[in-house]
Amino acid sequence: MVRLTGAKAVTNASLRWVPFFLVTLEDAFATSTAVLAAIIGFGEMAGLSTILVGNRLDSGNEHRVTVAALLAISISGLIALQGSVVFFAASFVLLMVGAAHVNVGMHSWISARVGFDRRARFIGTVETSWAFGLLVGAPVMALLIGGFGWRGPFVGVSIAALIAAVVIATMTDSPPAEPAGVAPGAGVRLTGDAWVAVAASAAVAMAGLTTIVVVGTWLNDELGVSTSGIGLVAMAFGTVELISSSASAAFADRLGKGRSTRFSILVVVGGLAVMAAAGSSLLVGSLGLLIFFLGFEYGIVTSFSLVSEAMPSARGRAIATNSAIGTLTRGAGAVLAGVLYEAYGIHGPVALSAVAALAAVGLLTEVDRRLLSSI
Repeated sequence: MVRLTGAKAVTNASLRWVPFFLVTLEDAFATSTAVLAAIIGFGEMAGLSTILVGNRLDSGNEHRVTVAALLAISISGLIALQGSVVFFAASFVLLMVGAAHVNVGMHSWISARVGFDRRARFIGTVETSWAFGLLVGAPVMALLIGGFGWRGPFVGVSIAALIAAVVIATMTDSPPAEPAGVAPGAGVRLTGDAWVAVAASAAVAMAGLTTIVVVGTWLNDELGVSTSGIGLVAMAFGTVELISSSASAAFADRLGKGRSTRFSILVVVGGLAVMAAAGSSLLVGSLGLLIFFLGFEYGIVTSFSLVSEAMPSARGRAIATNSAIGTLTRGAGAVLAGVLYEAYGIHGPVALSAVAALAAVGLLTEVDRRLLSSI
């Protein structure tokens, strides 16, 4: 678990620093927020490739998928060093392919070895790495930018991901503990219940990324936060996310995964409302972001546990499909976020996030009715 969490932290840091430093990348590549947001959005859709590895995951290849994905992330950092918006786009696509496959590889590995009654604890522990991507990664990236310019973070990503790949490759794997009578997932189609769980998790993802992708620009444009200040803000919210993902690990199994996830998404809506009312107030805007991150992190992490049991006969395929569909919703949200931000300021992305969040609450209610009642 320590190795998995550390490798996932490298993956998340490689990915999460980008939205917070769009201003720096705008200058580096001589482009605009809308263009970079579109690259992030379309790059997110590269995660659709996970749908191709569902059978491999169900056949016990989670370890190999994860190592190959980390190597892809390492190569992505080298591509961006070429220094144009076209190379950045290619780099981000490969980064997203790697990040998506690390995610499904690790979640499938855990789901095949840990019972559903304890699964949120294990997935939540690995997903504390999402917070470390900000808590540690963002300030490190700010220091690298300050010391070496915009290329610093990409070099750091390449080296760190290569080390992580070696660490996972040398890990001693443990055998899966599949429930008796559960058949391999090859050739199995997802059930209606599984699709509802996948749709719920995808809606949660869209509710988060639509606003997250423009947070750095909003902090700089409207709240007057500098590049170094953005690094500190990201670190602060990484702390909040760490608390939230740790809460998922500690309490979701006991509080009820479906019920507590619905509540967390309503918290997201509250945070979005505060952000929309912030105006130019850094205090109010920071409070809204804090509430937003608190709810989103708990919700997205716990939704992964729900998806992992949506179809026990093909967990790998369900998890891979969830990643692919979530990629579509996140990508659409990111692309629209750039356009909406330039047209309406932060109110545009916030409104779209709120709509996705309310849809997620409705779908999670259906998950409770159709799935959790039978477990």
